[in-house]
Amino acid sequence: MPQALGPTESEPFRLTLNSDGRKHTRENTLTMVAFACGLVAFVSGLVVSAHMVASWAGLVGFVVGMYSQYVSATTAERSVNIVAIVLSFVGVATGIYHGGFIP
Repeated sequence: MPQALGPTESEPFRLTLNSDGRKHTRENTLTMVAFACGLVAFVSGLVVSAHMVASWAGLVGFVVGMYSQYVSATTAERSVNIVAIVLSFVGVATGIYHGGFIP
C-alpha cells in the first residue's frame, strides 16, 4: 500500500451542479432559471412598488423550480432547486401581500 504513505493529490475545488461527471444541460438550465427568478422575486418583494415583478417572477420561479426538482439528476441540482423554490415562494407571498399580480 504505497499510496497510504505518500501525499495525496487533491483536485482543486470546483463549484458544479454535475457532481456525477455527466452533462445535464437541460436540468442545469432549469435550475439556474428557477434560481434567477427566485432571487428577482425575493429582492423585488422587499420593495412595495415592485409587487407585480415579485408576484410574477415568484410564480414563474416556483413552477419552474418544482418541475426542475422533478427532473433533477444530482444532489447539487436538488439543493439549488430547494433554495430557488423557497426564494420564489417568499417573493410571491410578499408580492401578493403588497398588491398582487395586477397594478
